[in-house]
Order: sequence, then C-alpha cells, then structure tokens
Amino acid sequence: MFSKAFARVPRRWVSTSNKPWYITTPIFYPNAIPHIGHLYSLVTADIFARYQTLKNPSRPVCFVTGTDEHGLKIQKAALDKGLPPKEFCDAISQQFRKLANEADVSFTKFIRTSEEAHYTSVEHIWRQLDRLGLIYKGSYSGWYSITDECFYTEGQVLHIAEDGNTPARTISKETGATVEYSSETNYMFRLSEFREALLQHYTSNPDSVVPQSHHARLVSLLQSPLEDISISRPRSRLSWGIPVPNDSEHTVYVWFDALISYLTGIGYPWPDSGMSKGWPVDMQVIGKDIVRFHAIYLPAVLLALGLPLQRQILAHAHWTSSQKKMSKSLGNTTDPFQAIEEFGIDSIRYYLAKVGGRFQDDVGQYWSHVQLAKHDKELQTILGNLFMRITSPAIASRMAPASSDIHNETFVPLLQASKALPSLVSSHMDGVNVADALEAVVDVLKLANKCLTDAVPWKSSPEVARASYDSCLEALRVSGICLQPFIPRVAAELLDALGVSSAERSWNHGHTGSLGNVVSGVRLFRSKS
Repeated sequence: MFSKAFARVPRRWVSTSNKPWYITTPIFYPNAIPHIGHLYSLVTADIFARYQTLKNPSRPVCFVTGTDEHGLKIQKAALDKGLPPKEFCDAISQQFRKLANEADVSFTKFIRTSEEAHYTSVEHIWRQLDRLGLIYKGSYSGWYSITDECFYTEGQVLHIAEDGNTPARTISKETGATVEYSSETNYMFRLSEFREALLQHYTSNPDSVVPQSHHARLVSLLQSPLEDISISRPRSRLSWGIPVPNDSEHTVYVWFDALISYLTGIGYPWPDSGMSKGWPVDMQVIGKDIVRFHAIYLPAVLLALGLPLQRQILAHAHWTSSQKKMSKSLGNTTDPFQAIEEFGIDSIRYYLAKVGGRFQDDVGQYWSHVQLAKHDKELQTILGNLFMRITSPAIASRMAPASSDIHNETFVPLLQASKALPSLVSSHMDGVNVADALEAVVDVLKLANKCLTDAVPWKSSPEVARASYDSCLEALRVSGICLQPFIPRVAAELLDALGVSSAERSWNHGHTGSLGNVVSGVRLFRSKS
C-alpha cells in the first residue's frame, strides 16, 4: 500500500496582512462566445476585489481571470469551424477579455492556458508529483462527458430509459450532461491519499466553502474513500493540450491543466516561497457545478506541493433561461454585450448583484429583460432623481447659510442611517452577502427620498431647506463611497458631482470624508452614458 506520508494536516493560511489579497474567477472555457453566466462570475469577483481595495488601500489586490483553452470540446469546436485550435481560441478568448473590460472588471492578470508560461508551470508540477510517487499509469474506465470534460463513476451518473420520444441515454447527476462509457490507459493521480487531510481541513474551517450547504456536502463526501483520478488522455483522442512530460503519447487532462492556472497567474513556479506574490487564494469565485474540482482535486495537488489551501471558495448558483441553466450547448444563453449596449454596464451590475448576490445553494436566478428594466429604472429613480431634486434651484434659492446651526427632526433617522451605512455594508460583505450589502445602500437612498418628500424643502423655511440639502448630500456621499464596488462608473460620477476628492473615497472616508464643490442642475446617472 502507498505511503500515507502525504495525508498530512493542511498548512495554515498566512497572515492576511503580509501578502496581496488574491481572488480568482473560474478560468472560462472558450468553446463559444461568453454569456451572462460568465459576466455574473466576473462581476461577483470584481465586487469583492473592489471592496477589498477600498477597505485596505495600502494592500494590493491580485485578481486573476482568463480562459481554459485545451480539451476535446475546444478541439471539436475548432474542427467544426475549420480552424486550428489555437487560432480558434485566439478569437474566442479575446471576447472574454473584451467582456471583462466592458464590465469594468478590475482584473490584474488575464491568463490563457495556451501560454508558454502556463505550459512551464504544468510541466513543473507534473514532474514534482511524479517524483513524489503520486502519479502512476493505469487503466481507467468510466462515463465520460465531452461537455464537462470529465469522467464520472457509476454512482455519479443516471441512466434514463427510452420513453418513445427520447432515446435511452446516460447523464451526469451533477450537471445533466450526456456521458458515454469509455475505457483507456491513462496517468492517474493518487487522490485517495489525501482524503483524511482534506476532511480535517474542511472540518476545521467551516467558512472555507460557502454557501454552507456545499461545505456540508464536502464533509459528507470525504467520510468515504476517494478514488484515484485520471489526469491524462491518450493523444490519439486528444491532441490539443499540454503533452505529458516524457510521454508524447499522452496529453495532460484539461481539468488538471486548468486548475494549475491559479498558480500560473501569480508567477508559479516561484523562486522563493511565493507567499509575497499572493498565495494562497483568499477567495475563489466558481459555479456550483465545479466545486469538486476546486474543493477536492486542487487542494489535493496543493497538499502534495506543500502549499497552503485556498482560504475560501464561493460557489454560486447559475442564471437560468427557460427553466434551464444557461448553456452554450443548449443554445439558451443571453448575449451580455447586447444587454450592456441597451442598459449600460452599471445597471447590469446592479441587477446581477441585487438579484444574484445572496448565493443560496440551488436557488438559481432567472434572467428577465423585464426585471432588468425595472432595476435600471430603480437605479435612476433612487439615485439620479434624488441628486437632481436636492440640487435643484428651488431648494438652493431658499437655503439658510451653511454656517447656521440647524437641526431638523425629519432628517435625524437619515443622518443616523448614513453614519451606520459603511459598517453595515462591511458586515454583509465580510459575510459574503453581496445582495444585502447593496440593499443596505438602497435603503438609505430610499429613506433620503422619503425624508425629502416629507420635508417639502422647496416650500418650507430656509432652515428646513438647508437641513434637507446637507442631510441628503451626506447620504449621497456615503452611499457613493459604498456603491463603488457595485456600480463603479455611476459611483464615480456621483462622487465627482458631489465634489468628493479622489483622496477621500476609501471605505474609511465613509465616516470621515467631506463634500467639495457640488454640481447642480446637471442630469446625471444614466448608467449607459
């Protein structure tokens, strides 16, 4: 029996104060142009990245996204287009980069697994694992899904009988993708040796995978033995990929190749420990269908390499269309570029965060053009119209001087809510609840609108007009700071209009900052502009 020397306790995470804060999205599979699901992952990660930058301005954020360009699915898609795989990937990968740029995603590295640096990283890790005796050659049989680029065991598939209209078929229980039985000689990784260490890690770190239901399933799964897994495919079946070192007849399995990209993205192999470059990952944003790869397979490799495990994995649900997960193969996707063109990126980000930001397991989000339009209108109403109303000449002409000692009971709740807002938003964000964090800002803006309507400052005394002006502008200033992770363009436009200097826009300035020269009488906050 193989030695249990590798089933050791996972290394504790390094202090969060002595390395960059590191976040990743999935490395997207570019077999077709991107859809709303890809935009959702990008925006979700960007919200956390921007929040960390604002919260700790002196600590750099490392944000890696990119494209996973090898595998049989890419090979077949390129063949269908009559293009070499690399040329096909060049075109599609550029669309993913374009989407990230148009969505104002603040990535620091866009990695492509077809890059030479990634080949070097994969080959280095393969040789390390091989030297440790963790790779061996063996026969592998199982149900293979081209869609998922993954082998499944008998227990992971569902056999569906023919019903007269639909022929008999076998699908993955996890993803619903069609599978076919395959048997071949592959290189295997001794995943079975890491079960105990992984179980101890997840048992000791209950927040390491969210939502909690995914964590509970992992702990349950790790109660039983793990099977060794295939990490190569015969080159006769898969030619588009990284060749196995010292064996040109085999290609590195695409999932193994892709998972290593999170290390490649921050310069692995490192000349030193690499901790100063950002490892370990502080947060990995992924879809719930790839939890097993990121929470079992990658950590096992990290343990073998003697590296700390990821700090936290956020597994989000999927956006659906026609009651099904958006999928390029199903043809039920929504074009994100078209949506951005129609509504503007900040309205799209606002909708994605508000509807999809609670990350409840198995609660997918149904994409709706009607609902998107409603959220677009809400953003204009609670934010843009509030600014227009409070800076109107009707109020400006009635206000008492700024030096007046003014106190008005109508605006006390608004001032209190504004003061508490940064801490409340932080509490939700630190608890991985984007939707409630955004909702907290929305509540303050709605309260400001209500207070303004109730006070009727354009008809009231100069003292009420001044109290309305000061209180609502302060609510807008604090809200603008808190909105920066969610809708960065609109937030910047608001803070510019309020005269807030660029030096007073970090999270702490939600409490301590001040206004400058406020713009008035200008229509702002149409997010498409």
